[in-house]
Amino acid sequence: MPRFLMTVVLLLLYVPWAQGQTQMPSDDRAGDRAYIRQAESDWAESTASNDVSVLERILADDFVGVEIDGSHYSKASAIKDYRTHPPEFTFNHLNQVEIRFYGDAAVAQGNEGWKKKDGTVGKFKRDGKWQVVAAEDLVPSATHATP
Repeated sequence: MPRFLMTVVLLLLYVPWAQGQTQMPSDDRAGDRAYIRQAESDWAESTASNDVSVLERILADDFVGVEIDGSHYSKASAIKDYRTHPPEFTFNHLNQVEIRFYGDAAVAQGNEGWKKKDGTVGKFKRDGKWQVVAAEDLVPSATHATP
């Protein structure tokens, strides 16, 4: 069983790489990477300014976010929260982000450093350690199923 899983992982990693090599040079994604990195940075910074225009610009209308407690939120509820609650952060900066492309989709993973108005500083961790708080498996389709 472990050998089968390793084969699947290697194929999943190899196929996008191979397609990228035959269809386009790797630097064709530089503009996409720059936009995504800037959007991630703008979003982080907006948590200290409550700049609603950032959310309106970068979040899809059907966006679903996952809070650190596991609860979900939408674009509309994020905008409402920005408009009705003062920010708790003095600053929140994007430290680093890794961006991976899968055809016409991209996944951005990174971390942020922040300081709250009460003086607390840090990175987003839970109980002093990093933990997985969300995962998503998708099968692209023309229609969306409602849970």
